[in-house]
Amino acid sequence: MSARTDRAAPLPWHAAGWEALGQARAAGCLPHALLVTGPLGVGKRRLVAALAHSLLCAHPDGHGLACGHCRECELLAAGTHPDYLAVGPDPQSKSDEIKVDAIRRLTASDALTAHRGGYQVIVLDPAQNMNPNAANSLLKTLEEPSPDTLLCLVCEQPERLPATIRSRCQGLRVPVPPEPQALDWLRRHTDSAEAQTLLRLAHGAPLRALALEEEKRLPQRTRAFAGFVEVAHGRRDPVAEAAAWNEQEPAILLDWLVGWVSDLLRLASGHPAPRLINQDQSEELRRLATLLDARAGHQYLMRLFKVRADGYGSLNALLLYESLLLQWAGLFRPGAPAPGKRTSRRHGP
Repeated sequence: MSARTDRAAPLPWHAAGWEALGQARAAGCLPHALLVTGPLGVGKRRLVAALAHSLLCAHPDGHGLACGHCRECELLAAGTHPDYLAVGPDPQSKSDEIKVDAIRRLTASDALTAHRGGYQVIVLDPAQNMNPNAANSLLKTLEEPSPDTLLCLVCEQPERLPATIRSRCQGLRVPVPPEPQALDWLRRHTDSAEAQTLLRLAHGAPLRALALEEEKRLPQRTRAFAGFVEVAHGRRDPVAEAAAWNEQEPAILLDWLVGWVSDLLRLASGHPAPRLINQDQSEELRRLATLLDARAGHQYLMRLFKVRADGYGSLNALLLYESLLLQWAGLFRPGAPAPGKRTSRRHGP
């Protein structure tokens, strides 16, 4: 693949960040460590890839983009450039942690030395997955940086990084683009007639929206939403619906659930024209909102946030879905206990 393809070029909404990086480079002020943050799907990794290609290319153009033809670009395209290192979780491990051994290999005496006379670029991704020992091991490298080495930490959750690491990096936040710009880009990259729905489900992040389309998530969401509504009306057994949901990853299902309940609470607030995430399901949501007690709905939403924040790890997804759907059904039964007060058999977190 040429280094001038989409994957090595910044996206339209990266313009301000790309310009700032170019100015820093021209002034000889490029940091030794860059913490690139932003929501999932805004193209952080695309921006980092473009920067890496630019720094390693022998002949970048006037906009700072890699030429795509020199020997350095050929090595990058082949994945064999000795001065580009990617550090992440061990693909052979069931854990998504970045462990201390990976950082120790990185900080070995010869690993932080450029082999071809130019820059060395190291990408640590996702940085928030470093375990405490790995983070501590990285500190020495950040405190004693090697010349002409750029360490890029890519991160969706910078608050999970130790303050000692954050303070030693220059931050670069990649924003969610304005909706018109995001929609224009998305419509040029997909034939879907549901571009706006995809973008709202992706919370405005275009690459995340494109992934939802490519993974055919909209039909799956429609089926799950129908079950969610049927459980609320008492026409569907929560345990049976949980079994149907068990085909979905917890991260996907929890995101949908948070969106549905958030929209219901917006509608229940009485706002004449709330901005809904699930605008395509607005009629059903409006009907359901008239049946939902707002206080109970807020408590349920807080539980969803907590489950999502706690992470999934070795979580039993089926038990989680059963627990959440049983509680959801209980919100619509007269005299049901408030969320968190249930005394029957525990079905999950």
